[in-house]
Amino acid sequence: MIVLGIDTATAATAVAVRADGAPLGERRDDPAAGAHPGHATRLLAMAHELLDETGIPWSALDRVAVGVGPGGFTGLRVGVATARGIAHALALELVGVSSLRALALAALAREPIDAEQAPDAAGPRRDSLLAVIDARRGEVFASAHARGAGGSARELAPARALAPERLVELIAQARAGDRADATTRCWVAVGDGALRYRDVLERSAIATLPESSHLNTVSAASICEIGAAIAAAPALGEVLPDYLRRPDAELAFRGAEQAQPPAR
Repeated sequence: MIVLGIDTATAATAVAVRADGAPLGERRDDPAAGAHPGHATRLLAMAHELLDETGIPWSALDRVAVGVGPGGFTGLRVGVATARGIAHALALELVGVSSLRALALAALAREPIDAEQAPDAAGPRRDSLLAVIDARRGEVFASAHARGAGGSARELAPARALAPERLVELIAQARAGDRADATTRCWVAVGDGALRYRDVLERSAIATLPESSHLNTVSAASICEIGAAIAAAPALGEVLPDYLRRPDAELAFRGAEQAQPPAR
């Protein structure tokens, strides 16, 4: 199976291709801090460039895997719409993948999780991880995972939108539902949300990785890996962005409506 994977859940645009169970290549566009994301302008071009580079024609693809978030509203909308368009035009299978799960998978594939880079994560186990994406408005999107068989990401607590100070609640939920001896786990957080709220996390004894670590980015190669292993959607329209909360524009509109004085 040849899978094209894309993710636009964060400011970055990521594209990868996987064939016969092996990653063939990945391209990324990581805008500078404060710069406008290139999802709409770069995504298709990067896919073209990557397929040309790997020598795989569009006609050889079997499936498109797309990160469905949670993440930025505009980015997810562009990514899912593009994935649907490609799948429709080429009659390909389409599968939606949790961007948080992909973030966790890349980190948990390491043994241990960047131990030399996260000295605060000392302890008997480093196989417990929070995948954390910046949700803006003082919140993060996060889920808790543990290393499963073969380096897979086993979900311990599902994705939630919450304040970074409440990530300890997610850990408590993960511990309550985990049969393993969770009291020996040392938690590490990865993702742009972990970087933005590093001080908050570390005050809660949650270790983080350096800003330079590639494990803080959502990997399109992981999107491909997960997307190759799960069932395709029965219909393209069933692959939808996972916003987890209402878009900022809708919330602003509702707030403006509520602020209007009552009609006389």
